[in-house]
Amino acid sequence: MQVHWHRRDLRTADNRGLSVATDAGPTVPLFVFDDAVLAHAGAPRVRFMLDALAELRERYRALGSDLVVRRGDPREVVVRVAREFDADRVVWNKDYSGLARERDAAVRRALDGADVARESVHDHLHHEPGSITTNKGDPYSVYTYFWKKWRDREKADPYPDPDEGALAAVDAETTGDLPSIEALGFEAPDATVPTAGTAAARERLDRFCDDAVFRYESDRDYPTRDAVSRLSADLKWGTIGVREVYAATAAAMAEAGEEKAEESVAEFQSQLAWREFYTHVLFFNPEVVTENFKEYENEIEWRDDPEELAAWRAGETGYPIVDAGMRQLREEAYMHNRVRMIVASFLTKDLRCDWRHGYAHFRAKLADHDTQNDNGGWQWAASTGTDAQPYFRIFNPMTQGERYDPDAEYIAEYVPELRGVDPSVVHSWHECSPLQRRNAAPAYPEPIVDHSERREAALSMFERARGED
Repeated sequence: MQVHWHRRDLRTADNRGLSVATDAGPTVPLFVFDDAVLAHAGAPRVRFMLDALAELRERYRALGSDLVVRRGDPREVVVRVAREFDADRVVWNKDYSGLARERDAAVRRALDGADVARESVHDHLHHEPGSITTNKGDPYSVYTYFWKKWRDREKADPYPDPDEGALAAVDAETTGDLPSIEALGFEAPDATVPTAGTAAARERLDRFCDDAVFRYESDRDYPTRDAVSRLSADLKWGTIGVREVYAATAAAMAEAGEEKAEESVAEFQSQLAWREFYTHVLFFNPEVVTENFKEYENEIEWRDDPEELAAWRAGETGYPIVDAGMRQLREEAYMHNRVRMIVASFLTKDLRCDWRHGYAHFRAKLADHDTQNDNGGWQWAASTGTDAQPYFRIFNPMTQGERYDPDAEYIAEYVPELRGVDPSVVHSWHECSPLQRRNAAPAYPEPIVDHSERREAALSMFERARGED
């Protein structure tokens, strides 16, 4: 008998760990609610996870088995479940954050002490940390060079779904109930969280590969063009496998038919590589979760004004594209990627607020929060990370809004105070007089800062940090 311990691989298909376990004998599926992990969670992620687990349980029941659910310290729970089912071995898929690696090491020691065999396997990435390095054998800190090697490496085929005979029959009385979100210590999120589970993930993937993947390169930065995959939460929770996603893009590449479409597919594949690049960075530099990756000669003088931070969180900055993004986050537990860059730049450069505040807010509000991706993205925007945006390139939020939402459609969707306002007024809001603002949109706030002034202040702040003053 085998036990497969699910964590962020909430699927049966294209699951290498589950495949390894079932190849060796009947397998009991297990999920453990770990309070040490939940302490770092946010309500939207927990909601998505519970919905994905409910679908996973139904899938196992359709295969003649069931998902065993427990809550507690995995060091104790995994050993106890192995003994309960007289299992010879426990198998799980590797995770790469510092917290996950510490947890897994502790579980390995506990299983060794209980004389239960265990195996952890590579599944979450195409190429695990340490497999793509410089010619000297060092991990990459520049994405472009990482991407060139990543794209040329062979990608494994998806692993098959287990059949009924591969899974252990599990007595319904021993499985345990899925808890409510409240029982896990969270209030139900106000946001409408995306539909979770493998079926929904495959629908998103199929829809994307039927159309948007072929215009991804040209349209992905425009939030109203529906040109992104919306697979981020699925990849975070593993409701779909990375090999299945890549195989679908490879099939799309074969059907592209023209160079421009092929380039778009390749651009999307490069985003998959970004995800792995940041995972490699985190693996070799676990301290980046709380510390700057890039060292400056002097400490960066973040301002951290509580009122400005509160306005940013609430989507009340008076900069329409920023506020639209923050309100989308509140409503959908999601934000379009281009807008994520805009709001992150605004927080760290216009408000000169420590990126850690933004990272913490995203961690609490996103259904797709993934430590390595969000940390990498925030440090990129703050000019403190690996391969980061140079400190002197500061997004102008008004120019960004005009360029990527020219008709103010995205803004109008999430900022109702600006519905019906001429786009030219929306995009020049920072230049409007108080009277013009009252006449156009009396309920919408005036800008809380002057971008031009704050840009100069941010440049001076980074120059001091670099020791240039």
